[in-house]
Amino acid sequence: MQSLIAPSILAADFANLQRDVEMVNSSKADWFHIDIMDGVFVPNISFGMPVLKAIAQHAKKTLDVHLMIVEPERYVKTFAELGSDILTVHYEACKHLKQTLNTIKAEGMKTGVAINPDTNIAVLEDFINDIDIVCLMSVHPGFGGQSFIESTYDKIKQLKALISKKKSAAKIEVDGGVNAVNAKNLISLGVDVLVAGSFVFKSEEPLLTIAGLKQITT
Repeated sequence: MQSLIAPSILAADFANLQRDVEMVNSSKADWFHIDIMDGVFVPNISFGMPVLKAIAQHAKKTLDVHLMIVEPERYVKTFAELGSDILTVHYEACKHLKQTLNTIKAEGMKTGVAINPDTNIAVLEDFINDIDIVCLMSVHPGFGGQSFIESTYDKIKQLKALISKKKSAAKIEVDGGVNAVNAKNLISLGVDVLVAGSFVFKSEEPLLTIAGLKQITT
């Protein structure tokens, strides 16, 4: 399977959000990646339910919603109602991860679990068969435009080994600092979904940048 490209809306121009959503619609991207930050779990606030609702009205591709918030279980139903296709919660933010994953499934969404750069892959061992997407943070969550953390490559290998050991169907997503250079290495290691924010939206030709990333996946 080709790797999927998921532009991160966190890096879009919020004053021209519909324009940027339409750009992704018309591009070779596969998903929208949407970060919801609460200023508590991470030291930043992005946007909340009203903006996601607005994005969902125009988006024509999969909505990959990444909750960087405390107590995400409180909002699972709301994010389902807003049109989320995939709902990713942070391992570090969930007191009862298994229960939260069951709730996400019950609402008809695919389950995602994100882990921070300093979190060991081993924490996922008991949950990997309940997870559709594992999101490896390759930057410290909270702000866009950070540099890729090189130790992510080793974590991908460890995660692949865990998925194989447990015979899990989980896909691997990498989020943070993705660009045309490291994309080749990530895909060669078996990453299924590349989240790219600043690299796409800060480029002079976002459509061409997305197309270039997609070409690397073929």
